[in-house]
Amino acid sequence: MQTSSISRGRAALRLTSALVRPSLALMCFNSLFVTAAAAQAGQDLPTVVVRSGLPRATDDGSSYGPLIPADATTISGADAARVDLWSSDSASLIKDIPGGGAWGAGGVSSLPTVNGMGADRVQVSINSMLFAPACPNQMNPPLSFVNPAMISSMRVYNAAAPVSAGGDYTGARVDVAVAPPIFASGPGWITSGSISGFFRSNGASYGVNENTTVSNADTSIAFSGGWARSGDYTAGNGMKIKSTLYETQNYALSVAKKVQDGLLSVEVGGQAIPYQGYPNQYMDMVDNHSFYVNGRYEGLFDWGKLETTAFFNHVRHTMGFIEPDKSGDMPMDTKSTDAGYAIKGTIRISAQDLIRIGNELYYNNLDDWWPPVSNSTMMGPDAFVNINNGQRTRVGTFAEWERHWDAPWTTVFGLRNDIVMMNTGDVQGYNTMMYGASAAAFNALNHARTDVNIDGSALIRYEPDQVSLYELGFARKTRSPNLYERYSWSTSAMAMKMIGWFGDGNGYVGNINLAPEKANTVSFTAAWRDPDRKAWEFKVSPYYSYVEDYIDADRCALSGCLANLPANLTTTNNFVYLQFANHDAWLYGVNLDGKLALWDTDTFGQGGFRGNLNFVRGQRTDGVNLYHMMPVNATLAIDQAFGAWNSSLELQLVGSKTLVSQVRNELATSAYALFNFRVGYQWEAVRIDFGIDNIFNQNYDLPLGGANLVNYRVTSMMGTSPIYGYPVAGPGRSFNTRLSVKF
Repeated sequence: MQTSSISRGRAALRLTSALVRPSLALMCFNSLFVTAAAAQAGQDLPTVVVRSGLPRATDDGSSYGPLIPADATTISGADAARVDLWSSDSASLIKDIPGGGAWGAGGVSSLPTVNGMGADRVQVSINSMLFAPACPNQMNPPLSFVNPAMISSMRVYNAAAPVSAGGDYTGARVDVAVAPPIFASGPGWITSGSISGFFRSNGASYGVNENTTVSNADTSIAFSGGWARSGDYTAGNGMKIKSTLYETQNYALSVAKKVQDGLLSVEVGGQAIPYQGYPNQYMDMVDNHSFYVNGRYEGLFDWGKLETTAFFNHVRHTMGFIEPDKSGDMPMDTKSTDAGYAIKGTIRISAQDLIRIGNELYYNNLDDWWPPVSNSTMMGPDAFVNINNGQRTRVGTFAEWERHWDAPWTTVFGLRNDIVMMNTGDVQGYNTMMYGASAAAFNALNHARTDVNIDGSALIRYEPDQVSLYELGFARKTRSPNLYERYSWSTSAMAMKMIGWFGDGNGYVGNINLAPEKANTVSFTAAWRDPDRKAWEFKVSPYYSYVEDYIDADRCALSGCLANLPANLTTTNNFVYLQFANHDAWLYGVNLDGKLALWDTDTFGQGGFRGNLNFVRGQRTDGVNLYHMMPVNATLAIDQAFGAWNSSLELQLVGSKTLVSQVRNELATSAYALFNFRVGYQWEAVRIDFGIDNIFNQNYDLPLGGANLVNYRVTSMMGTSPIYGYPVAGPGRSFNTRLSVKF
């Protein structure tokens, strides 16, 4: 275990907490003071108006906001906060949307997937900031920068989204808003917010969250933050799933100011994760710290609306081993910087027409090095330089036309261009004897690469009446490789196993000649509901994507890979060594989602049914199945609200996963069913929630959990090594509680 790294991480976490907690206490004190003073004076508390973005302000009453596609999903802040009852992983919110899922990773760092496309194919924006991978195993993905209770809203766009939603992704775009400004509707300052705490029995998880705003009519100061800790969880059969422990803290402080017809805000925030275990990786996270600054402006003008943002983010990350589940001494360090800006203008050129134009710049700089280990002939005497001054710069420009032809018909057409420029410096291994030849071969290459990507989108919506909607969408989306996909260079067995965010136990090496992947997606959505939108609604969304140059992997045929495993090209029952490679591929599927009111009586309150069904299939044109395709799955639930009480009984159904990636020797999993129960009671400003997850303590394997590299091991020349063939089991029964107070 890298005890020094963990000690540094915990010390930094304590320092961060020491700086943050006084702010929390002061804000809570201010809120109590204002509340008590108003009550003592016999006055009503001032009303609070929640405002995210600018109000409608056009002559014909329409909004400058973009048309939201019918297959997009919006998650409210209240729904996001409730997830804290059973998870501290913000990516778990994606599991509940049509076609959504999450690749298993650490307890707060899973990677979202939508309609079969995961990891880098899903672009995540946090308050308009984009964060590039800052770890060879993507242990610190963007959604780990916020805990669920910090999220005020989350919107998920699928692959056929308009070009104004973003570029450089092929699967989905996730826009997350944190700490939106709140302004008082009258004179004087007010304080509002909430504080909550939770406990989950499985893993003995616990934590606290706090959101506070101090504001008057034109100024808002908001703080949002949370801390969580968990031990290893237990599967349904009683086995402790090792390396699933974690501790994390996130925080954000923002100041917003109304400026005439505009809104200016500045935000600072960061993250501290002193440790996080990974059951499906050879390494663990033993220190992770980040800090960001973000400035935004929204303004209304005679010609339309202007939106701008500029940000800077810095990440310092270390991987190592958390004892006793993993042991050894092999520190791996990463330093990453993200910076960028985005400018978007929305121009109303007629009562029916909007034009959107925009320009974006996103820059990432990455250094990834592995310090030498004392008294080790294999890991010394030099530092292993994995990525040396890696640079990835993307300049994007788009134009989009939205037209409302008449009441039923709306169209959106757009084009965008993204130029991606990448480069990196020379590398070296721990020593020249073992790594010199591979390093010299890589250093002899020209590392600079430039991709010129052209994308487009078209959306046609027909809404003939109050009960039906039909929407057809098409988009071409392009994603250039990340720095690890292009520039990871060593074919040493140890080095290759340190690369890869797939959790499959395999080793990976980069391919400097990778082409960008281009996804051509067509989707159709049909939705029906009752006229009052209270009794029922149903939506069906089939889709198809043909992806040119899909970035997948092939069995590595380089001499170094064959030296690692002579049967690497043919073995079907072992971990293997892979090289990133382009292949054409296709994906298709359908998502069904619906709600139905069942009863509304004085005796039993209001009851309703909700459910969804999701199916996806993906394959390369050479017959190889795509990796991590979620099997057919469904969620069925009965919800009830009765006075201050509400409750849910939920059934999750997941089919068997048998169509697995042959090239990766992906593991199959069996079908399973889970029952969950949740109940909550609201008493004035206090709310208490209780839940039981996996009521019947079902033992099951996670379809997207990857390979368990920790629980099943065999003695080898290097001490112990994982045994192939065991998936990561999901959590068994857990009793969960959550207490929250609003003020």
